[in-house]
Amino acid sequence: MTFSPFVDGCWVDTDGPVNEVLDPASGEVIACGRDGTARDVDAAIGAARTAFDDGPWGRMAPSDRKRLLIRFADALDKRRAEIAGLVTDETGAIPVLAERLHVGVALDHFAWAVEQSDVDRTRSLPPLPGHALGSGVVVKEPCGVVGAISAYNFPFFLNMAKLGGALATGNTVVLKPSPMTPLEAFVLVGAAQEADLPPGVLNIVSGDVEVSRALTADPRVDVITFTGSERVGGLVCAQAAPNISRVLLELGGKSALIVRSDADLADAVGYGLRQIITQAGQGCALSTRHLVHRDVYRQYVDMLVVAAERVKVGPPRDDGVGMGPLIREHQVRRVEHYVDLARRAGGVVETGGTRTAGLDRGYFYDPTVITGLANSATTAREEIFGPVAVVMPFDDDDEAVRIANDSPYGLGGHVYSADTARAFEMCRRIRSGYLAINGGAGGMHPAAPFGGFKRSGLGREYGEEGLEAFLETKFIGFHAG
Repeated sequence: MTFSPFVDGCWVDTDGPVNEVLDPASGEVIACGRDGTARDVDAAIGAARTAFDDGPWGRMAPSDRKRLLIRFADALDKRRAEIAGLVTDETGAIPVLAERLHVGVALDHFAWAVEQSDVDRTRSLPPLPGHALGSGVVVKEPCGVVGAISAYNFPFFLNMAKLGGALATGNTVVLKPSPMTPLEAFVLVGAAQEADLPPGVLNIVSGDVEVSRALTADPRVDVITFTGSERVGGLVCAQAAPNISRVLLELGGKSALIVRSDADLADAVGYGLRQIITQAGQGCALSTRHLVHRDVYRQYVDMLVVAAERVKVGPPRDDGVGMGPLIREHQVRRVEHYVDLARRAGGVVETGGTRTAGLDRGYFYDPTVITGLANSATTAREEIFGPVAVVMPFDDDDEAVRIANDSPYGLGGHVYSADTARAFEMCRRIRSGYLAINGGAGGMHPAAPFGGFKRSGLGREYGEEGLEAFLETKFIGFHAG
C-alpha cells in the first residue's frame, strides 16, 4: 500500500518526506508513502474551509448529510476485515482485539453518531416576563473546520471517534494520523469516495511536527481535537491559543482499579490482567494502578502474577498469543526506564520486567507486575504506556479514594465490590471522567461521554457531550407582534 496526502477529493503528489511504515512485530517495512508538508496542510485547510463556507456540505440539510454519512458508514462496514488486518499490521494488536475493539466498537460508535446527525437541537424560549410577544430560539450550528490529530495506539478507533463527532454535526475535517500508523486513516479514502462525500469534507495529511504545527496554528481551523500525551497536548493548546481556537484534548491516564475486600477476586484479577495486556498496555484508559484491600492484597498479587505468566507474548497472528508488541523500540526503552526506576525505588518486580525471551525481532516486553512502591513513586505516578501495573495496598475505602485521587490524571477508574451501593458512593468521590463498577456495563456505550479531569484532558468524545463539542450556540430573539 502506498499513500500521500488526500486533499479536496484527490491524492496529492507531494514532496514531503518518505514514510516507511513498520510492522512492530517484526520491524519490517509493510508500506511506503509520503507524509505531507505545511504546504499540503494549507491546501487541506483551504479545501475544508471552502467545502464548509461555500460548498454543499455547509449548506446541506441535516437529512441529506445523514444519507451520505450512512453510505460512508456502510462502505466502511464492508471493509471491516481489511481494516482489522491493517490494525494488526500497523499496531501489533492481536486479531480478536483488532476486530472487536479497534474496528467493531469504532464503527458502532460512528453509526450512533450518524443516527444523531439530523436531530433538531433548536430550543424555543418562553416570552420575557411582562413582554408577552417577545421570544426567541437557541440554535446549534457546526463550528466549521475541524483539525483532528490522532494517536498511534488505536488509530482507526480514534479517527472514527473524531470523524463521528465532527461530520455528524456538519463540520469539515482535516485528519492528521500518526506517521507510525497512517494506513488506518488512508483506508477511509475509498469509503468516502464510494459514499460520494463532497470534495473537501474529509482531507487527510499524515506527518509529524511540521504538519501538526501547521494545522494547530492556522486561524482558519475552528476546532482542534487531539489525542496523545499531555506534553504534546500542552503544545497544541499553546499553538492554538493566539487564534482562540476551541481545543479538545484526550490525554494521558494513570487510572486506579480499586479492589475491596469483598470483591470477587477471580473477576477482579481477570479485569486487572486486561488492564495490563490490552494493546500491550498502550492505552490511556487502562487502569495501571491496582489498589487492593490489605486483607486480600497478597492473594490478589499472587493470582495476578499467575495470570500474567500464562499470557503468551509474540507476533499477534501466532496461535495462542494474548499480547503483541509495543509500537517501536523507543517505547520498549521507555518501559525499561520506568521498571528500572521502580527497582531503584525499592519496588519488587513480581513477574515480567524484561524483554520477551526468544524474540529477536519486533518490540516485545513481558507483562509486568510491581509491588512495594508508594503512590509517590515516579513509576506509580507517571504514565508508562506499556504492560506494567503497580499494585498497592489500602486499609479502608477512604484511603483507597485518597490514593486514587492523588494523581495528576483523572481519566478513568474501576471499583470491584460485592456492595455495589458502596462502590457507587466511592465512584462519586473519585475525580475521573469515567468509572466502572465490577467491569461496568459490559462494553463501551456509544452514548456515554468519554474524557478526563485534570491533566487527562479537556472536553468529551462520544455521546451528546461529544457532539456538542463540535457545535456553536446561537440565540435569535424576535418580537412576535
